Amino acid sequence: MKKILLIASLVLLNNHAVLSQKSPSFEEVISLHSASNATLSPSGTQIVFTSQRADWKENRYDTELWISKEGQAPFPLTNNENSSSTSPKWSPNGEWIAFLSKRKEKTQIQVIRSAGGESFQLTDTEGDISDFEWSKDGKKIAFLQSEDKSKEEKAKKEKFGGFEVEDADYSLNQLWVMDFKPETLAENLLPAQQKDSVTLAKSKPIVLMEKSGFSINNFKWSPDGKKIAFGHQPDPAIISFLKSDISIYDFSSKSHTTLVKNPSSDGLIDWSPDGKSILYQTNLSDTISNFYRNEHLFRIAIDGSDNRELAKDFDENLSDVQWNENGIFATAWQKTKRPIIHIDPKTGSTTIITSKPERITSYSFSTDGKKLAYTGVNDEDLTEVYVSDYPLKNSKKITDFTEQIQNWSVAKSEVISWKSKDGALIEGVLHKPENYDASKKYPLLVIIHGGPTGISTPSATPSYVYPMIQWLNKGALILRPNYRGSAGYGEKFRSLNVENLGVGDAWDVLSGVDYLEKQGLIDGDKVASMGWSQGGYISAFLTTNSTKFKAISVGAGISNWMTYYVGTDITPFTRQYLKATPWSNKEIYEKTSPMTNINKASTPTLIQHGEFDTRVPTSNAYELYQGLQDVGVDTELIIYKGFGHGINKPKEQLAATWHNWQWFGKYLWGETIELPKE
Repeated sequence: MKKILLIASLVLLNNHAVLSQKSPSFEEVISLHSASNATLSPSGTQIVFTSQRADWKENRYDTELWISKEGQAPFPLTNNENSSSTSPKWSPNGEWIAFLSKRKEKTQIQVIRSAGGESFQLTDTEGDISDFEWSKDGKKIAFLQSEDKSKEEKAKKEKFGGFEVEDADYSLNQLWVMDFKPETLAENLLPAQQKDSVTLAKSKPIVLMEKSGFSINNFKWSPDGKKIAFGHQPDPAIISFLKSDISIYDFSSKSHTTLVKNPSSDGLIDWSPDGKSILYQTNLSDTISNFYRNEHLFRIAIDGSDNRELAKDFDENLSDVQWNENGIFATAWQKTKRPIIHIDPKTGSTTIITSKPERITSYSFSTDGKKLAYTGVNDEDLTEVYVSDYPLKNSKKITDFTEQIQNWSVAKSEVISWKSKDGALIEGVLHKPENYDASKKYPLLVIIHGGPTGISTPSATPSYVYPMIQWLNKGALILRPNYRGSAGYGEKFRSLNVENLGVGDAWDVLSGVDYLEKQGLIDGDKVASMGWSQGGYISAFLTTNSTKFKAISVGAGISNWMTYYVGTDITPFTRQYLKATPWSNKEIYEKTSPMTNINKASTPTLIQHGEFDTRVPTSNAYELYQGLQDVGVDTELIIYKGFGHGINKPKEQLAATWHNWQWFGKYLWGETIELPKE
């Protein structure tokens, strides 16, 4: 472990030359270190961020905290061999960093001095802590945890055995508060180092609103520490966000009042710096299209007055919204770019304030708003950590993760556009090999993102379970279309596949292939397609509705909207996009389902699926697999054991990558490829 951290440190310090073959192995791509969650200290002099690496021995991704002081080269702050360290948050005085880690059986709050040293477990609760926040004076910490029903469940099981009532058996998320006493930490410093686990807070956490009858999603301390604003919904089910509201808890009265209660979802964002207003996002009364329409940004006084919409002129969803003395800030997709946006709290007007890096992935301000830390990525780089003055000037990059790919042959990306069958303008990312020859016609692999409100962007090392760099270096082009419904192109564009799922998406993919063929860039007889989730669904639709492709790979894809509708954990998604249930409009479900035209299928199809997928139930994979077998189409189904909707462990990602390499090697290049035994 120490050796791995030393190598990572040398990479960051730019003192270690990464030795690699010209075309990286699958393992090397999966093993790339990354940066995320840049969090600036209150004074603006230090940055803590998280860095992830693949732990092949334990078959997991390990995330640890790194710290940079005064803009110098960063070094690791945590090093735990058994559990990741995530969600770092500075104490208001900058002396402590709290974070979440599962050192024993439960995820708990740990604290470490910003100066370094040993970390200590601060809480010792019955359940997993999912989120926490310091009070503004640093004397208290509030956190979220599910209610403990272990005794009730044990008693029920002893009498009746095991059963569960659908939509009724759940544990509500509760809000807890505890004191933070740094003097206690200092007193117990040495004894704590000698114990495996120790609870260092003398005060016992207390639960607020124990019999509330709702589940809390998130919360924010008021600037004066006398109140907590929180978002809540009737239960923790994923689809209950449609009924979420916002309330304020008052410590003086030990009670809460509801502030925002629209018919659809309401999400708490932040307090105003003066503590007189709340910032929130809402779908207002729209309960039938909030999966693809823009959310609305509002500010409201805590007495319920002055409720007004901001950013009316901005046609995209705003993310990572924050409010400080300089105004309101957010990130948002603008086609394949992701800048930081400034929103004037008074006028609601928006201004884009960053152009580089091209995609901002996280950011934070110092307490006085004069310093800004952020993570971002450019088309030919890996994600790096930056620090800057505000307004933006004197920007400095403090990491060099990109050095990992210095000697690699990586993707060269460009954004192209074409017209779809119905005239819609579609963009996509075209990846070319470094030694691209304009006089040649290349095989084409189409890789379709999920969502549908996801997005594909230029990247030096695109991957997941698709060996994109290796395909490029083998002599192919890759097209990643931002089909209708993708994020970054506005609400109207995201609505274009409503009542047209699969059908319009296929138009966009096929017209993109046709465009490249007419440009003379590709060999039209050597085209393949693949994707995961919604990208898997579109690939399945192409399997049964097109003969253009030599081979297809369907990752966690929907094959039949009717059976999907009754099995998924997000049933409103289907109702919203198809504007019907299977019982009210059977025709729209048939029109958009890959299984409807299974008898026309002829394309060899690989199917990949997680064993315990609840988003796209595994029955979708078996249905497509059996249908393809029945009509004599070459097919293979691979179930990845223990996984849900995504493959999130390195060894299984490696396996899935090899499976795609084998499948397309066979049908696009006529190769027989064996899995390596070592």
